[in-house]
Amino acid sequence: MISTIHALVNENIYVHVVKYSRTLKQSASGITMCITVTLVDGLVVARSLFHHSMNYRSSIVFGQGRLVTDAKEKFEALMAIAENLIHGRWDEAQEPDKKELRATSVVAIEIESASAKTRNGPPVDDDEDYELSIWAGIVHIKISIFIWN
Repeated sequence: MISTIHALVNENIYVHVVKYSRTLKQSASGITMCITVTLVDGLVVARSLFHHSMNYRSSIVFGQGRLVTDAKEKFEALMAIAENLIHGRWDEAQEPDKKELRATSVVAIEIESASAKTRNGPPVDDDEDYELSIWAGIVHIKISIFIWN
């Protein structure tokens, strides 16, 4: 599945998909799907290129996909997706109208199994590299959201 916005609600991941996409056709057929999410928190810069890394949080989820056809579930899933994107936005912005709801599809993936991996911490160099006068540390990555009023 290509990158898209999503939300986790109980044991389901809801994904916004384009109405006539291959992803929608495949997920509606009930196949097992795989979803991966990685959040990069920082670049870990070591004294040796071999020990460069990144601090991250990553997960992989497997589950059976289905097209959300119930109007109430679809509406609530879209609300959860919007809130996952920017908390509080659902109450600030104009809700989708009937035409927009018809043009939008949501796929639900019930989580059957999942795995996660993280890395957090400073660079770890070989003992002899700590004597080098080369900067090492973490380049933090932050996401900023600009809202125009």
